[in-house]
Amino acid sequence: MKKTCETKEKLLQVGFDLMWDSSYGSVSVDDICKRAGINKGSFYHFFPSKADLAIAAYEEHWREKRPAMDRIFSPSVPPVERLQNFCRYVYQVQKEKAEKYGHVCGCPYASVGSEIATLDEKIRAKFEQLMNSGRKYVESALADAIREGSVTIKDPVATAQRLNTMLVGMLVEARVQNDLKVLDGLESAVMDYVGVKTPVLSAA
Repeated sequence: MKKTCETKEKLLQVGFDLMWDSSYGSVSVDDICKRAGINKGSFYHFFPSKADLAIAAYEEHWREKRPAMDRIFSPSVPPVERLQNFCRYVYQVQKEKAEKYGHVCGCPYASVGSEIATLDEKIRAKFEQLMNSGRKYVESALADAIREGSVTIKDPVATAQRLNTMLVGMLVEARVQNDLKVLDGLESAVMDYVGVKTPVLSAA
């Protein structure tokens, strides 16, 4: 049982690497098995296809990410500060991944999702589901900021959608340029867009 769990974990780890580091289309099942050190039969025991591995890796990535999102967007934190902390979190994750893989990785959901969204509906749907899950945190912070009068925007849902579009665009640009400096202006761009009414002290 332990060996079975270890095999699946190895495959998921390769799935993570695929999401962050590589082009989905450039890596075959054979490549995945070789990197994980397992045979093809073991791969297909857990995953019917490469797409199913990518989806499972997406889900596992979200499970690992969610505690950080819960902490960042805790209702005990002022709403504008939640948005600031989220921007800093995005930058820090990108910095850590760039150090690990040797290049700016961008958004793992968008990188794989945009590559094959028109070719595999299961991956496209999972990408949309997880992006929506993340956007709900931002919507909640924006709604709280509107209630307390600290921002000028009026529609938290539409604003969260546009901020998400802006964020994904900046992450794609940072990946293409292989330059984290693209993300330097993320926090100020978000603060400007939501119309923060009063200066907010930087989080410690």
